[in-house]
Amino acid sequence: MTSRALILGCAGKSLSAEEAAFFRDARPWGFILFKRNIGTPDEVRALTDSLRNCIGRETAPILIDQEGGRVQRMGPPHWPAYPAGGRYGRLNGSAATIARLGARLMAHDLAEVGINVDCAPVLDVPAPGSHDIIGDRAYGTNPNSVAAIGRAMAEGLMAGGVLPVMKHIPGHGRAACDSHHGLPIVEASRETLAAQDFRPFQALADLPMAMSAHVVFTAIDPERPATQSAAVIREVIRGAIGFDGLLMTDDLSMHALTGTFRERAERAFAAGIDVALHCNGAMDEMRAVAETAPLLAGRAAERANAALAHLDPADDSLDVPEARAQFAAALAAA
Repeated sequence: MTSRALILGCAGKSLSAEEAAFFRDARPWGFILFKRNIGTPDEVRALTDSLRNCIGRETAPILIDQEGGRVQRMGPPHWPAYPAGGRYGRLNGSAATIARLGARLMAHDLAEVGINVDCAPVLDVPAPGSHDIIGDRAYGTNPNSVAAIGRAMAEGLMAGGVLPVMKHIPGHGRAACDSHHGLPIVEASRETLAAQDFRPFQALADLPMAMSAHVVFTAIDPERPATQSAAVIREVIRGAIGFDGLLMTDDLSMHALTGTFRERAERAFAAGIDVALHCNGAMDEMRAVAETAPLLAGRAAERANAALAHLDPADDSLDVPEARAQFAAALAAA
C-alpha cells in the first residue's frame, strides 16, 4: 500500500486507540520521536513496534533528534550523555575519529530500540551575532571542518544501521532568531552564502536525506522561507548544492511558518519538498497536514526508496563496552 509523503509524531510513550486508527488510515511514510515519547528501553521498543504495526511496514523510518548536548532525546539514566557538536569541533586533528566513534555508539543505542534514522549531522555554520539556537550544536565556524566532522558523524551512524539526515539545508547558521518562535530573515549576499553556509551541504550532497531550514534568504527569495520556496529548493538545494536525496521539511508546527496547517503543507509541497514533517503529536494539526499530503509517488518516491536502500544492518565488529571506554578516554585526553 502506498505511503503518504508524511512523517508524524505521537503524543506519549504508547499509542492511543485514536492515534493507531489515524495512522492506519493516514499511512505516513515514517514517524518521529521526542523526549515525551521516551521511557525505558523496553517501552521505546514497544512504541516503535506499535508504530510500524499500524502501517504494516517493518522497515518504516522512525526518526529522532539525537545530536548530543542539549539536543538529545534519549539520555541518562538509560542511555549515555553525548557531547554537543561543538565539543568535536575543538578536538583539532582527532575530531573526525572521535565524532565517528560517538556517532557509531549513538547508532547502537538507537537501533536497539527500533529507531533507524537520526536527524544529524548539523551542518549549519554559525555567523557572528546569530541566535544561539544553533550555537554549540554546530561543529565549528569553518565550513571545511564542519563538513569533515559532519561526514564522520554520518559514517558512524550508517555503520550502526541508522540513516543520517543533514540539517538545516541550505543553512541556519546566520539566523538572528529561533525558528521555533519566529521567522529568521538572512540578508547575506548569495556569494557570501555560497562561500560559507552552503559549503558543508555541498560537500555532503551524496547523503540520502536532508531537512530544510525555515529561514528566508533575501538574496534568493525575499518572501518565502526555504522550506516553502521553489527558488531556494530548485536553484540552491537541488542546483548549487547538488543535493538529489530525500528532502523533508523541518517541523511544520514551528512558528516560523504561518497559515493553517493545510496551507503550510501545501506551500511546502508546491515548492518541491518531498516529505512533510509534523512533530508535536497534536491530532487536529496532523489531520490537517495529512489531508493535503500527496501519496509518495514519482521522483519523491524514488528518493525515499533510494534513501532506505542505504539502510544496511549494523556491522557486528563493535565491542560496545570497549568502544564506550575508548570514546570517554579520547574525550578526556583531548
